[in-house]
Amino acid sequence: MRCVTVGMLLCLGACAMVDVSRIKQHDYLAERRADALGSGRLSDGTVQVLNVVALSADTCSKDFSDCTGTLVRSPGLTDEQRLSTLSELWMARAIKVDPAKSGAPMQDVALDAYLQSARYAYAYLFYTARQPSERAFDLRQAQVLGFYNFAVQRAVQRFFHVLPQLGTQWTQTSLAGWTVMRPQTDVRLAGDARVPTELIPASDLRFKGLRNVYQRDGFGSDFVAVAPPESPDVQVPWRDPDFVSMTGALVFDGNTLASVLATKQVRLLARDPYRDGSITVGDRVVPLGANFTAAYGVWLARSGFAGQSIRSLLGREGGITTPRILLMQPYDPNRLTVVMLHGLASSPEAWINVANEVMGDESLRRNYQVWEVYYPTNAPVAVNLAGIRKALDATLRHYDPGGHARASNNMVLVGHSMGGVIARLLVSSSGDKLWGVAPGRADLSPQKRAQLRQRLAPYLQFTPMPQVTRAVFLASPHRGTPYAQHRIARWIGNLIRLPVGILKEAASFSDLLKRTDGSSDKAWRVPNAIDNLSDTDPFIVAAADLPISPKVRYHTIVGVYKPTGPLDTTSDGVVPYKSAHLAGAESEIAIPSWHSVQDTPAAILELRRILALHAAALQPATP
Repeated sequence: MRCVTVGMLLCLGACAMVDVSRIKQHDYLAERRADALGSGRLSDGTVQVLNVVALSADTCSKDFSDCTGTLVRSPGLTDEQRLSTLSELWMARAIKVDPAKSGAPMQDVALDAYLQSARYAYAYLFYTARQPSERAFDLRQAQVLGFYNFAVQRAVQRFFHVLPQLGTQWTQTSLAGWTVMRPQTDVRLAGDARVPTELIPASDLRFKGLRNVYQRDGFGSDFVAVAPPESPDVQVPWRDPDFVSMTGALVFDGNTLASVLATKQVRLLARDPYRDGSITVGDRVVPLGANFTAAYGVWLARSGFAGQSIRSLLGREGGITTPRILLMQPYDPNRLTVVMLHGLASSPEAWINVANEVMGDESLRRNYQVWEVYYPTNAPVAVNLAGIRKALDATLRHYDPGGHARASNNMVLVGHSMGGVIARLLVSSSGDKLWGVAPGRADLSPQKRAQLRQRLAPYLQFTPMPQVTRAVFLASPHRGTPYAQHRIARWIGNLIRLPVGILKEAASFSDLLKRTDGSSDKAWRVPNAIDNLSDTDPFIVAAADLPISPKVRYHTIVGVYKPTGPLDTTSDGVVPYKSAHLAGAESEIAIPSWHSVQDTPAAILELRRILALHAAALQPATP
């Protein structure tokens, strides 16, 4: 017995109570950043706080109420330790009872847990001694902000399912034991809709086809708000965005730490991140989180443009027959307007990465809004020119009847391929130079000649858009292309059906050209878009040298595909350099690329440079 006792004393005296070992850098980072939200286990910060008050993750799991009560009452913790730990514990509980993975509706117990987590995080961020800026380098603050933002995401989704049942006159309602106040919002939905038909968390989305996803880290959770479907009775050329960026934040009643912790009243703030870069919470201004790609990506993914653009080209059912002006963000009178025009057999999908990169650039986003023109590419260039000009004029009148807004002046046109040809004509003067392509007869009576001229004037006589002061032409066949006469191009051209309206108009022209005996000269064939892009087409030849407005500064971006000689002998595989080149351009850049040069990083960088130059030359953006 004596030997045993001596041995125990020796062991207690000689055995080390603390040991040390090295861990790999990856393991260290993983352990430091792990938390209930990211890894499914409590963070080191929370475990350490629990140790201080003689608790553990296991004991908290077994008796959650006793655990949280102990944390609330324990005097040995700072407010930051107490609040951040409670936020994470409630987050872990919310995730555990949330049926999100199964797709079942969220129950009150889960909603209450998310709101508790958000409230403790809110108190930590805004009602402790230190300002959020003083904790800028604290990993713990980043974790707590993550708890808050995710709790907001899940709580707002639950609120969203309840909103349609409340009508329009409500001021507050009760959910999961909480008083939920009517949301405050500056988000604008198409058709002035009050409630979206769908609310998609941006964090749930992953995109293919978009090179980058542009976000702004900050306070709040990012969503895509989907507007109700457009009424088929609305016949206007402009389209407000159906998919809108939204950032949601929850604010809790109270102006002291004690009152915030005691309240069970909460209000949702829904903000348009294009209009709001920050938000005021608890008398403190903090950056507002945002996702500037998600709404655009969902719109493109659900648009059906790929099939519709081909149906439009061929003139089949399901295509479009008149131009449309599609706004990428809710209209803003204080932002300059960039108008993008796609090319033949294409659609707004031609600008997938271009528009995303413009909206993703913070400086450009602050200065610009993007409109995309969607038009039927089977129609002749002259017809689309007139239709697009009419649609743009109507859109500008609708949003800014007086024409004084920043958005209505110093506009920028960006056109690719045939869209670039149309963009150039939108800033050009025709004078009387195109009348030579009009059908006619030498013995046509003065009366019929006047009628014919009146009918053709919208297509053959035009002046520059006064609102436009800069244009960018990408791979645009200003002098046509011999490839339009290629066997495959002609085969496709023969499949094209012109819109019924154009055929009726052409028939009325033919009637005017008939002789008194009912006979006529050779039947007049209306050219389609592929005909118009030929370098021998009468319209394209006559329009090639029309003068561009002296008010407009313009730039060219050309593609060079498999060069074999000097630049002026090259092409992009479709458009010869000599056709894409424009004398008098303020800048020209040749990029190794096939005809779809607009999607190359080099072309996008050049476009961003031009837009930054344009904005810098004008009055500064409104803060």
